[in-house]
Amino acid sequence: ADAVTSSGSGLDPHISPEYAELQVHRVAEKNDLTVAQVDRLVADHTDDRILGFIGEPRVNVLQLNIALKDLTRTAG
Repeated sequence: ADAVTSSGSGLDPHISPEYAELQVHRVAEKNDLTVAQVDRLVADHTDDRILGFIGEPRVNVLQLNIALKDLTRTAG
């Protein structure tokens, strides 16, 4: 649903962990990384529910992209 309902403005920097998982293989291939490396980045940038029960888990795409860029700089 994230791909269809995401904000057109791009102001919301979060996507669901499920939507992030759909992109892991493509991102790994595009950046010459292993799927495990990208999975780890997604896990590291996934926030749990607020107070453990409010909302849904979400991936901070902005922070994930910054970490991905840093990783590809050091790997390359």
